[in-house]
Amino acid sequence: MLKALTWAAAALAATAAHAAEPQIYQQPSAEIRAVLDAAPLPGHSLSPDQRTLASISLARYRSVAELARPILRLAGRRIDAAASSPQLTANIQAITLRELANPDAAERVVKLPAGGTFSSLRWSPDSRHFLLNRRTANATELWLGDVATGKVGPVKGVKLNTILEASVAWISNDEIIALTVPEQRGPAPAFDAPSGPSIQESMGRNSPERTLQDLLKNSQDDALFSHYASSALRRIKLSTGASREIGMPGLYASLEVVGTQGTLITERLVPPFSYQVTWNDFARQVELRDFNGKLLRDLGKVKLKEGVPVEGVITGPRNFWASPRADGAIYWVEALDGGDQRNKVPLRDRLMRLDPPYQGDAKEVHRTVGRLGSMAFVDAGDRAIVSDFDRDRLWIATDLVALDGAAQPQRLQSRSMRDRYNDPGQPLTRVLPNGRGIVRVDGGDRLLLAGNGASKDGDLPFIDSYSLKEGKATRLFRSGPTHYERPITLLADGRLLSSRESATEPPNLVLRSGAGFEQLQALTRNADPAPQLRAIKRELVKFKRADGVELSFWLYLPPDYQPGERRPTLVWAYPLEFTDASTAGQVSGSGSRFVTLAGASPVMMALDGYVVLMDATMPVVGDPKTVNNSFVEQITANAQAIIDKAAELGVSDPQQMVVGGHSYGAFMTANLLAHTDLFKAGIARSGAYNRTLTPFGFQSERRTYWEAQDVYLKLSPFNYADKLKEPLLLIHGESDDNPGTFPIQSARFYQALAGTGGQVRYVVLPHESHGYSARESVGHTLWEMSTWMARQTRDPRAPR
Repeated sequence: MLKALTWAAAALAATAAHAAEPQIYQQPSAEIRAVLDAAPLPGHSLSPDQRTLASISLARYRSVAELARPILRLAGRRIDAAASSPQLTANIQAITLRELANPDAAERVVKLPAGGTFSSLRWSPDSRHFLLNRRTANATELWLGDVATGKVGPVKGVKLNTILEASVAWISNDEIIALTVPEQRGPAPAFDAPSGPSIQESMGRNSPERTLQDLLKNSQDDALFSHYASSALRRIKLSTGASREIGMPGLYASLEVVGTQGTLITERLVPPFSYQVTWNDFARQVELRDFNGKLLRDLGKVKLKEGVPVEGVITGPRNFWASPRADGAIYWVEALDGGDQRNKVPLRDRLMRLDPPYQGDAKEVHRTVGRLGSMAFVDAGDRAIVSDFDRDRLWIATDLVALDGAAQPQRLQSRSMRDRYNDPGQPLTRVLPNGRGIVRVDGGDRLLLAGNGASKDGDLPFIDSYSLKEGKATRLFRSGPTHYERPITLLADGRLLSSRESATEPPNLVLRSGAGFEQLQALTRNADPAPQLRAIKRELVKFKRADGVELSFWLYLPPDYQPGERRPTLVWAYPLEFTDASTAGQVSGSGSRFVTLAGASPVMMALDGYVVLMDATMPVVGDPKTVNNSFVEQITANAQAIIDKAAELGVSDPQQMVVGGHSYGAFMTANLLAHTDLFKAGIARSGAYNRTLTPFGFQSERRTYWEAQDVYLKLSPFNYADKLKEPLLLIHGESDDNPGTFPIQSARFYQALAGTGGQVRYVVLPHESHGYSARESVGHTLWEMSTWMARQTRDPRAPR
C-alpha cells in the first residue's frame, strides 16, 4: 500500500510539474532571434522578352493567426473557403522592376496597397504586363500590373478560384481565360447533423493505398468539396476589364492553350469520388474547347487511381500534354505492363499522339523502358524531350524524340538518379506568344543546358551548349572556385545573366559579356542581412566509413569557437538510398555559398555555442528491393564514422553528441537511439516511428508489410520503446499532412516511451503542417532544440 501511495505521489508531482510549465510560445536566444528576423534576400523573375527583371521579396514567415484561419480539409486539400483558395500562399511583400538594357537606371517600385496578401506574379507573353493574385478575407482578386510604369490595379468583377488550379491561359497578350467563382454559385451546403454513418467496402480487391491525410469521409464532404472546388471558365480582356463566363462550371483541375488554333484543353474531376486517395488522383474528363467554352471533343476519361498496385499506375490514358506549336497535337501516355511495376516487360509505357481535327484513332510515337515521367516540347522541328524512370535500378533516361516518327530517338542522358556528378543539367526555355513555354534551341541545333555542376570539389554551376547534331556539349561557362555563380539564362544579345555569391558576399545578379564572359557588370547590390553569421566557420569534411563508403558533413563552428575546444555537437542528417557506393559518396553543396539561415535550421544551434555537423551523409547502399534489410546496420556504421571523424578533428566531445533529423531524418534518429548507444540524446521532428501504420511502403521501401514483416517491425522504433533510454525530444506539427507522418506517430511514440520509463519531451505545434511556417512556431522550435541541447549536454562554452 505504501509503495502504491509513493508511486501515486510521484505521478501527481510529475503531473503538477508538467502543468506548471507555461504553455506559451517561447523565443530563442537573442542571437538566433536576430537572424530569424533579418530581412530575407529577394528572388527574381525575368520577363519573357528578357528585358525586364523583377525583384520579389516574400514574407519570411506568416503568423500563427494566419494558420488558425478557418479552413476545410477535403480530398487532401486545405481550403480557405471564404477566399476560394488554398490555405497557404507565398506572400509577396515588395516588387521592383529593372531594365536590363540600362542596368544603371533607377528601379521602378511596384506600390502594393495595404490589406490582403499578394502572390503569384505572372508575365504576359509580350512582357508588357504582369498579373498578381490578391487574397482578402472573402475573395481572391486578379490584379493587373503595367511594366512600363509599375502601376497595379484590380480587374473589376473577377473572383478567382485557385483551390485546384491557379494558372491562367493566355489567348492573346491582352486576353486570358481564368478559373473563377461561378456567378450562379449559391450558398454552401449546410448540415445540422450527419446523414448517416460513413461506409466503405472492399470485396476481394487489392487496394494498397498510401496513408494520406484530409480525405473525403462521406457524402456531406463530397457536397462541400464539389461546391467550393467548382469553378467557371471566365474570358477576361485585361485592357478594359470586360469579362464573361464561358461554358459550364465544373471541377476544373487544369487548363492550357493548345497550339495556335484557338483551342483550350481542360481536365475536370468527375464523380464518384474516392475516400482513399486525394483529389489529384480522382477520375477526370479531358476535353478540348474553343475560346468561347464550346466543347469540341471529349478526349476520354482518366481513371480513378484507386486499387493500383504499389508503385503502379492506372491503365489507359494518363498524363496529357498539348503541343504549344502550330500543329496543336495532343499527347498522352499509356502503360504497356498493365500498370504493375512487378511485371517483367521490356517496355513499360507508350506515348500516343492525336492530331487536329482530333478525329479517329491516336497513333503511337514512342515507347520507354522505364515509366514515362516528363515531356518537354522543343523549339525546332516536331520534337520533344522525353524522360523515363526505371524504378528497379533508380535510373533516369532522357531522349530527344521525333514526334513525327522521322528519326530514331536520340539519347541525351542515361544515369543513376543519385549520380549528381554526371547530371547534364536542364534545358533553358523561352515563352511563345500563346504563353506556353518551349525548350529553347539556338541556331536550330543547340540546346542550352544549365546545371548544378556537382563535383568532388563541390557544386560548380555551369551552362553548356549541346549540339544535337554532334551529340556533344561545349562548356560556355563554369563557376570558379572562389565564388558560387549560378547561370540563369543566356540572353538573346549574348550576355549571360547569373547569380553570384561567395562565403562573405550575398547573392547578387550580374551580367557577363565579352570573350569567355570575362566582363562583369553588377545588376543588384543586396546587402548582408545578417552579418553576424559570417563569424560562423564552415568547412566540408570528407571521410570514409569502415567498409570504405565515402561520407561527408558540413562542419559549422560557433562564432566564439577557439581551436582545440571539444564542444557538445549536434549531428543533423537524412538517410538516402543508393544502388552503389560510388554515387553514395558524392559531395553535395559548395564552400563558396553565402550562408543564410531561415526557418528552424539546425545550424542556428551554432549561434548558441554548439558545433553542428549539418547534412551529414547517411547513405544506405544496396539493391532497391531489399536495401532496408540492412538499414539499421548501415546508419549505425555511418553514425560511428561521423562521430569518429568529429573526434579526430578535435572539435567534438564524442560523449556529448546529439543526433537529430526531420521527417525521415527523425525516423533515422529514433532508430539510432533504439539500436545503439552512440549518442547522448536525440531530436526528432515530424517523423514516423511505427511502420505498421504505413503498411504499403514508405520512402524507398516497395514491399508491403505482409511481404517484409520482419523489416517493418525491426525498423519501427516504437517496438523498441522499452529499450530506448536516451533522452528524446519529439516535435510535430498538429496538422501534418505529409503521407506517412500523421501526428499520431509522435503521439503514440511518446506514449510508449513515457509508459516504459523513457526520457521524452513531446511538443505539438498548433496548426502547423509537415514544415513549420509561423514565426511563433519557428522561434519556439529553435528554443526547444537549444534548451534540449543545454539540458542533455554540458555548457558548450564552459572550459574543458
